[in-house]
Amino acid sequence: MKTSFAKSSEVKKKWYVVDATDMVVGRLASRIASILRGKTKPIYTPHVDTGDYVIVINAKKIRFTGNKLDTKVYYHHSGYPGGIKKESAKDLMKEAPERIIISAVRGMLPKNKLGRRQLKKLKVYRGPEHPHQAQKPEILNLSKGA
Repeated sequence: MKTSFAKSSEVKKKWYVVDATDMVVGRLASRIASILRGKTKPIYTPHVDTGDYVIVINAKKIRFTGNKLDTKVYYHHSGYPGGIKKESAKDLMKEAPERIIISAVRGMLPKNKLGRRQLKKLKVYRGPEHPHQAQKPEILNLSKGA
């Protein structure tokens, strides 16, 4: 029996919509990262982008467990000496809750060109509307039971 590897031209990409209302950030991010990588498909190949597109709506309604909302800090660096910037999760929830989900998913993807390409298939929106109706996305239920 021969092992078959998927080719990027053979992969059929689908679009999914995920409602993030009352979902825990890390659990949501791990499920999304799995879909973006293509690990939910039988043709998964580690070095080929076999994943699907994911649209996340209602990013402002996500939640953290414990007291992470008060204690969690997000860091980034400007590249200059002394250029470290930090922002608390509470402030980021008010300003840009989309960045919280993107940051969590980015940490769960490969740290190479393939991971950057897979992250581009993630679309996150603060409210319930999104501009991707033409792609006919399927509603994906990632609630606690599913």
